[in-house]
Formats: sequence, structure tokens, C-alpha cells
Amino acid sequence: MALYSEKVMDHFRNPRNVGVIEDANAIGEVGNAKCGDIMKMYLKIENDIVTDVKFETFGCGSAIASSSMATELIKGQPLSEVRKLTNRAVSEALDGLPDYKMHCSVLAEEAIQAALEDYEKRTGVTV
Repeated sequence: MALYSEKVMDHFRNPRNVGVIEDANAIGEVGNAKCGDIMKMYLKIENDIVTDVKFETFGCGSAIASSSMATELIKGQPLSEVRKLTNRAVSEALDGLPDYKMHCSVLAEEAIQAALEDYEKRTGVTV
């Protein structure tokens, strides 16, 4: 069996939503000192909907794939659904990650949650 699924490889080789949103109204950045991965998520939220999302990730292929898939899962979604996103949902959408790479999907979840917290601080709106 291959170490990584085709979906992981596709999102690593062709990541979606890479970059910066200059006028983002929610930004979350997290890192894992143990593995050295750093993720930064930029969200544009309008009328409680994530209308745009981009990411910058410094890390391994699993970290890039997890970031990419997470952005795909939340783009166009209401904040109430975005808040529910879990690392397991990211991993399952990628058709699984090796156990020792699950921390990458955790970072994706944490980066999105950090962005939502930033949005709450900026706007006073509770998600």
C-alpha cells in the first residue's frame, strides 16, 4: 500500500487556495515546534460566510495537503459549519493520513480555529 493517498499527493502537488488575502478579516497562524510546520490561514468573511480563504504553509507534504484540503472544506461555508471542522474531517477528506502525520491535520484545524478567534476579536461577533 502507498504511504499517501492519491488525494494527499494531488493536494501536495497542486495545492488549492495558496497565497495571501490582503484584506482578510480573519487570520490564524499556528505552529508545531516538534515538527517545524507553520500554517497561516487568511479568511474573508461576509454575512457570516467564508467567501474566500487562502493559506501559507511551511512544512511537509502532509501539512501542505492538509492546509489545501481544509481551505476547500470551508470555502463558501457558513461560520457555524466552519467552527465544526475537525482534523478528522480533513484527514478523511484526504482519504487518510499516516498516524505519524495526523498532527498536520490538527494544525489545519487549529489554524482555522485561530482565524475564527481573530475574527471574533476584530468584530465582536461570536462565532
